[in-house]
Amino acid sequence: MKYLLYICVGIAVSFYIFSFGITGLPESVNTKMILAVIGLPLTAINLIKSKSLIINYQLLITVVIAVLFSIVGFVSVDINNTSDYSYANYFISFFVWLFAAYTVFVIIKLVHGRFDLIILCYYLTAVCVAQCVFALFIDVSDSFQEFVDSYVIQGQQFLNEVNRLYGIGASLDNAGVRFSVTLILIMSVLTKEEEVYNNIIRSLLLIIGFFIIIGVGNMISRTTLLGSIMGLIILVWNTGSGVGEYFSRYRRIYLMFFGVLIAIVMISMFFYHTDSNYRMHFRFAFEGFFNWFEKGKWYTASTDKLNRNMWIWPDSQDFKAWVIGTGLFENWYYGTDIGYCRFVLYNGLVGFLFFLALFIYLPFSFMNKFPKHRMMFLGLFGLTLLVWIKVSTDIFFIYALFFQLIYTNERAKKFINENYL
Repeated sequence: MKYLLYICVGIAVSFYIFSFGITGLPESVNTKMILAVIGLPLTAINLIKSKSLIINYQLLITVVIAVLFSIVGFVSVDINNTSDYSYANYFISFFVWLFAAYTVFVIIKLVHGRFDLIILCYYLTAVCVAQCVFALFIDVSDSFQEFVDSYVIQGQQFLNEVNRLYGIGASLDNAGVRFSVTLILIMSVLTKEEEVYNNIIRSLLLIIGFFIIIGVGNMISRTTLLGSIMGLIILVWNTGSGVGEYFSRYRRIYLMFFGVLIAIVMISMFFYHTDSNYRMHFRFAFEGFFNWFEKGKWYTASTDKLNRNMWIWPDSQDFKAWVIGTGLFENWYYGTDIGYCRFVLYNGLVGFLFFLALFIYLPFSFMNKFPKHRMMFLGLFGLTLLVWIKVSTDIFFIYALFFQLIYTNERAKKFINENYL
């Protein structure tokens, strides 16, 4: 029963970060929205039971910035006389993430009696590894693929046309962003939480998960490479660059890290030379490195396409478009995936600066709450800035969960103050 409950929690976490549509339901409904609908009354019930309202000023400021960003979007749509509310409706997506995150928080708290960064990291790692396994099974098993495709709506037709691996709700850059966030969390928790790095089994499982996500995650989306690099930087930085007394403290982690790395490389080499399908996906995942070794230059087909065709900006003489945008985004109107371009084209520099302010404020404000994980939040900030070069997305989903960590801490402090101080 205990492990069945853990699996149920894992499913809820997967529904949250890898949301997908369900056959038979309206197209606009996905698993994340279902969790948010559950989270709304749960939040109301909690407020009634607590008989007091804890005002989280960090969340309040975040809400204000998100709403201002949406207002700029509405102004852009109105001024440009369009009907494209893609970013104008951002505040809806923002609150859906918040209420869905609260549902995940409640489920984890009910099963484990606690909600902290360690538990969150374990579940994110397990879910991402599971998605990697699902993606491989879908690729090699027609019956499993047919079963998944009959119930899950995630744009499979396009994914099959371009021959891309996909899991259950995990595909393309959205999956890569979530894999990257998880890789950053793994290395921060592994090096900064004594409960983890003092436990051989848990440390080893996290390291194995780290390499599985890097390997298969890059086959699903090469955006995963960004998280891989950030994770390795955090490992080296948090362990004192591997020198002196600090290194001796983390010697076991390094031994496990390189041991797993050698094992993963040997397994990958075996499948690379014996399985043509695996070789194709592996070469796609690490295309840049293959080009570097074989042609002397690091590049990929997607980065070439971005650099060649997709840096599209408003006309240099169109002052209004630069300031408030054109109010156009949907249906790939300008033919660019680059986040920076799409933000500016839709609601100008004003809207982009509000969006940038949101993702500057979030990591640095959380850094003050959790100074031990300073490098993790810097890594998330850097990931956001780099991801916008490739795709117009955000990583608020992880901050929505972090807000639950703050809520838990503040409730605990309030209880101690009222009962013991």
